[in-house]
Parts: sequence; structure tokens; C-alpha cells
Amino acid sequence: MAAYRRQAEADLNGVSATPVGDGEAPEDMKMANYMHDLPSLSLGDGKLRRPMVIDIIERKFEYLRKEKTLNIYGMVFLGTTASFCGILTNFIFRSCFKVKCDALKTYASLTALPFLSTVVSYKFLVTDALYSGKISKENCVLRSSLVGIACGILYPSALAFSKNGRLAVKYHTVPLPPKGRVLLHWLLLCQREMKVMAIPLVFQTAFGILIGLQHYGIFEKTVQEE
Repeated sequence: MAAYRRQAEADLNGVSATPVGDGEAPEDMKMANYMHDLPSLSLGDGKLRRPMVIDIIERKFEYLRKEKTLNIYGMVFLGTTASFCGILTNFIFRSCFKVKCDALKTYASLTALPFLSTVVSYKFLVTDALYSGKISKENCVLRSSLVGIACGILYPSALAFSKNGRLAVKYHTVPLPPKGRVLLHWLLLCQREMKVMAIPLVFQTAFGILIGLQHYGIFEKTVQEE
């Protein structure tokens, strides 16, 4: 019994030897209080937040998809009108030069080349410049209309003029021009028919302005959404 009593007194002396500051709680109590003060993350909050985040991401992707679709439709529409202008100019100059051979070859090139040149020029001069923040609304509309005029009227007219002019010289369908006045001769020969190109010129200018305004409006909405 005396041995057990001495062992108990030694244990009590060891516990009392550990210094504890005034008003300071033990480490286990501090950790318990700290864990109690942390905000609890309930499973219900996580389940509610996840569908909201997924819905926001889905709406953002849907908006970007619609924006890209509208931009592509604008370029494709302007390129398609340029292709129709190429077909019209080819028909006019073939009738002026009285050319009846190589119809498929000339019509294929006058349909594809204006379309491709319009799409590529619009992308580099309008779309890329707009999303890099280098042009204003007025410049966007101006560039769009200039692309419509240059790639939809001037380029197809020059291409059809040169192609059918060479065919006319090759097959002698019209009298050959005098030396030194080739270009003037061809222009005088086609001046009456070339006046018809004023109609597609007006349409291409109007289409370019409308597509430029629409494209800039889409760009402003994208910036506001971000």
C-alpha cells in the first residue's frame, strides 16, 4: 500500500510540474475551439453551387457559338454576293467580246476567286483588326464597305475583263485594237454594258455597311459580357 501511495504522489507531482500560463487553455482545447469557429461547408451548398457554375459556363459557350456563327454568316454572305457579281461581270464581258468558248473555266474562276478574296480580306482587315481593338465603329463600317466594293466589284470586273479579252484576242471574236490603245479600245467596246455594274456596286456597298454595323454590335456585346 505504501508503494502504491508513493507512485500516485509521483504522478501528481509530474502533472503539477508542467507550467500553464494564467488564463491559457491547453492545446487540445485550443484546437477544438479553432475547429468549431471554422465555417462549415455543407453538402447542400456544394450541390447548389455546382449546377449554377455549369449553367453559367454553358450560357457563355452558347453565346460565343452564336457570335461566331453570326460572324461567319456575315463573311459568307458578303462573299456570296461577290460571287454573284463575278458571274454577272463574266456574262457582261463575254457578251461584249462575243466569246463563246471556255465558259465553264471562266465562270468557275469568276465565282470562286471573288468569294475567297472577300472572305480572306474581311477576316484580316475587319475581324482581326476589330478584336485586337485597333479600329473604331466608323473604321469597321468603312473597311467592310471597301472590302465589298473592292472584292465584289472591282476585282471581278478586272478579272473578267482580262480573261475574256485574252479569249477574244485568241479566237478573233472582235476586231483587234490598234497598237498603243488596247485598253482604251476595250473600254470603249464595253462602256455601255459596264454601266450595268452600277447596280451591284450599290448593293455591295449597302451590304458592306450593314455587315460592318452588325459585326461591331456583336463585338460590343462581347466586350460588355466579359
